[in-house]
Formats: sequence, C-alpha cells, structure tokens
Amino acid sequence: MPELRLRTVTRTQGANLALKEGTIAPAHARLEFVEVSPLVQAFRRMVRGLEFDVCELSVTTYLAAKAHGARFTALPVFLVRGFHHQAIQVAADSGLRPEDLVGRRVGVSRGYTVTTGVWARGVLADEYGVDLDAVTWALSGDEHVAEFVPPPNVEPAGGDLGELLAAGELAAVIGADLKGPGVRPLIPDPFEAGVAALRRDGFHPVNHLVVVRDELLDAHPGLAEDLFAAFSRAKTEYVDALRAGGVTEPTAADRTNARVAEVTGRDPLPYGLEPNRAVLEKLLDHALAQHILDDRPDLDTLFAKGTHGLEG
Repeated sequence: MPELRLRTVTRTQGANLALKEGTIAPAHARLEFVEVSPLVQAFRRMVRGLEFDVCELSVTTYLAAKAHGARFTALPVFLVRGFHHQAIQVAADSGLRPEDLVGRRVGVSRGYTVTTGVWARGVLADEYGVDLDAVTWALSGDEHVAEFVPPPNVEPAGGDLGELLAAGELAAVIGADLKGPGVRPLIPDPFEAGVAALRRDGFHPVNHLVVVRDELLDAHPGLAEDLFAAFSRAKTEYVDALRAGGVTEPTAADRTNARVAEVTGRDPLPYGLEPNRAVLEKLLDHALAQHILDDRPDLDTLFAKGTHGLEG
C-alpha cells in the first residue's frame, strides 16, 4: 500500500519540534512540511483553498470556517496558547482605563475573528464590564473566512494602527504588538493579570489547533488518532524538557508555559477534548457574544471522530 503523504503546515515551536525534526512521526503517514511565513497566510490558504492536508489554524478562524461549511475538521491538539491582557495597548500618556474605551474607536490587528482579539475583548467584557457593542472596532485587514460578515460596529481602520493611535484617532489597539516609549499596556502588569486569570478560571487560553481535510479523514479510518498520538508524543517530549530545564534558549511562549506549569502543577499544554472543554466553552461564549457565531455548536461535532476520548 502506498505511504500516505500529508502536505503539512505548522510553525516550528517547542510542542512540535520533534515532528519537524523527524524524531517522532505518525505510525501510518508521513508529514511533508511546507514552510509558510507569516503563518497567518497558511490560515488563509487553507480556509479559502484547502491547500494543505494538515494545517495549524487559529481557533476562532476555525469556528468561523466551520460555520460556513469548511471541509476540514480539527484535532484536539492545541499548539499555541497564551495570556491576552498584554495584547491591548494605548498611548503612553493617554491615562485611559479599560472602561474608558466605551464609545471610542479601538484598532484590531488584521481581522475581527483573530483569536487574540476575541480573547482580549473577552477580558475587557468579563473583567472590566466593557460593553463591546458600544465600541467601534477598526480593522487593519480583512477576514480569512471571506463569507464572514462582521457586526455593524466593525469597520476598516483606514491606516496604520500605530500611526492612528499616535494621532489620537484610535483610543487603543489590540494585537498590534507596538514597540517604543510611546505606547503602554492598557492593563497594568498584564502578564501577572493573565496569571491571576489562570488562577481564577483554571485554564490557559487556546489560540491555535490543527485541522485535517475531511476527504482524508473519511478515506483513512484511524488517521485522526494516528496524528493525535504523534502530536501528543512531541508535545510531551517538549513539556518534559521544559520542566527539566532542558530548553536552553526559551522563547516568550516557553517562559509562559513554564509559569503555567509552576502555577497549576499540571501540563501547561493539555491535548484532548475533555481537558479543554472549559476553555473551549468559554471561547464559544465570547464568539457568540461578539457576534462571530450565530448559533452555538456542539463541541463534540467540531473535533474528529475517534479523538473525543483521547488525551495527551
């Protein structure tokens, strides 16, 4: 039987390094990696053209794509997580507080459905009582899911987010990662605010998962389980190294993962539907409240058959 070769896109990071290096592999398939930079271009190519067999994808892009009939399905493999309090920036001398954003114009990097923006707006609503419908969200780009229609309080930014913030035309920006003395985080000590949310809510917010073309899942029973097992082994190897101090040049994500493990005493990157049900339900709450989804999907239907009971 010919070997199943899968055209695969995933950014090299700790949790998948062993897969990218080939020291861990699926039992019954070969992952043929395609490098796409920036990674968000792969999201668009997958959503609009089904260009890859296996692809890393942002979670809310996935939710929006599935709501519009996308022919791929997720594995409960969550490659990227993070805190999002630091994603909201304002002019350093503005004196603005989160509640001051009501009635103002706030820039959003790229599209309205970008997962970082969804989580950051959720922070504003849940922790500071901001009425998200009373804010105008100004986008620097468009949506990966072309069929998605944003709510009426979403509009194009009309320029560079940093320049618009400096000119006072935006009260704040989300996800732009601006540098320099002219900007500051809206939320003081944002990393520790994220840690406080972790202690309160008990979960580490998810940003990216992995999707597989439905045609392949239908044609190859057991493929989802095989891929899940390989991704899980690679992640476990990474978490073990992280705990043992074996990550010699840690990235910001590595340091966050290590802090999450320290705070919770658990795996900072759990895979599987059940260990992530609470964080996924919260993300669905945000997607509904922010008018990204019209109806709440059953979580189980969003993940490949055969993976629902798996954990890694």
